[in-house]
Amino acid sequence: MSSPASPTPARALPALAGLAAVLAGFGLAELVAGLIAPGASPVLVVGALLIDLAPVWAKELVISLFGTADKVALVVFIALVAAVLAALAGILEYRRAPFGRFVIVAAGLVALAAALTRAGASPFDAVPPVLAMVVAALVLTMLINRLRVRRAPTAATAELDRRRFLVYTGISAGAGVLAAIGGQLLTAGSRAADAARALFPLPAPSTPGTPLPAGASFDIDGLTPIITPNAEFYRIDTALSVPRIDPSTWTLRITGLVENEVEIDFAELLALPLAESTTTLACVSNYVGGDLIGNAVWLGYPIRDLLARAKPLADADMVLSRSQDGWTASTPLEALTDDRDSILAVGMNGEPLPLEHGYPVRMVVPGLYGYVSATKWVTELVVTRFDQETAYWSTRGWSQKGPVKLSSRVDVPRENASVDAGTVTVAGVAWSQHVGISAVDVQVDDGDWNPATLADAISVDTWRQWRWDWDAPSGSHTLRVRATDADGLVQTSKLADVAPDGATGLHEIRVSIS
Repeated sequence: MSSPASPTPARALPALAGLAAVLAGFGLAELVAGLIAPGASPVLVVGALLIDLAPVWAKELVISLFGTADKVALVVFIALVAAVLAALAGILEYRRAPFGRFVIVAAGLVALAAALTRAGASPFDAVPPVLAMVVAALVLTMLINRLRVRRAPTAATAELDRRRFLVYTGISAGAGVLAAIGGQLLTAGSRAADAARALFPLPAPSTPGTPLPAGASFDIDGLTPIITPNAEFYRIDTALSVPRIDPSTWTLRITGLVENEVEIDFAELLALPLAESTTTLACVSNYVGGDLIGNAVWLGYPIRDLLARAKPLADADMVLSRSQDGWTASTPLEALTDDRDSILAVGMNGEPLPLEHGYPVRMVVPGLYGYVSATKWVTELVVTRFDQETAYWSTRGWSQKGPVKLSSRVDVPRENASVDAGTVTVAGVAWSQHVGISAVDVQVDDGDWNPATLADAISVDTWRQWRWDWDAPSGSHTLRVRATDADGLVQTSKLADVAPDGATGLHEIRVSIS
């Protein structure tokens, strides 16, 4: 007499089959991407698509929650969504085949569309997502077939089938993980090669920068350094995978409303008289008191001199800069042709540009938020008009010109710090780019404003440190700071969000004095 049929597997086993199948497909796709199309990793292309499609509120929410770890958070989110879809595909395939495969194919088509619509896509970019889709569907079919209830199996046979299923599942998942690791190693090798290329001998500036004034920096623990180290400089951009550009193939083209189109390669750029300048850069997503701002010594060539070669037409008022990955920024032509140090930068704080900060060449424009000026991995400048062209963020609800707003920040003491009563040093930074800072005042609770001492200014294009010694009484207190620029404009207390053109308001912290 035969034994009864084995019971229907719990949801866990079909879900496990789905996860293993997707791991196998994803891992092989990562390996192939590392071999022939490093930029076509399914996770990276889908992530880039999500960044492009995300509304302003979603972008700001992610940055406010995760800061410069926003890209890591996005990758984790994609992985979690993929895991849920994989488990769902396994369950559907077991219960209602072939709907599980339909889920995999739909996800694969999304990845395929993301790969082929990204800037600089080639036919090779279609291979990884197609491979992931096909392999995952085949492995899912094989594993689910292993779970099908056989006719009147014995208990021993049922247990053997279950063990075989788990072995096949483990092999599929393990192969996927190993393949993904191989793909990452191949990509890491590419990054290492790019890092080696980045270690070219940085040319000496023909025009050295003005030495930092001896009094430009206060020696106060916890106060932001006047020059931000490269490793600590904020990074906010849309590139999930840092573009890796061979400098021997890099060129910059100046086109559009010009009398003469100009093209220059990396060797030609390095041969020009490069100059050093110290400039503060700020992200428009920097909330009041935030840290998405940094100050560096840059080495580069004035953009106005290249534009002078091109001779923009009289009706031009904007330059649309384009990154190697297709990102664009709209910069007022005036900001690139006036006396400010708007440059094509090749060096940062005495080193070649780090890969994540735009190697081999990026734009640095004082006085404008990065989303309209600081194009990394720049490859093209299109001279045009604001009424004819729009840039990446301008089409997503942000203003077109984005001048940096007068602002200030308390660095010391920290928020919610507990400090001993007596003399307490309050210190921070203030900035009003291309205008300069003339005064900073500090308020305790709702009392009078007290003038702070300013460190020496480097230039109108950099932030300025300040300090105030407070005779602090016991109790809980609120410290508030405001700055006044060189034109006499006092920082507004009116609160405004970062969208559409930068946050306003006064930074305040709470401290406990004991």
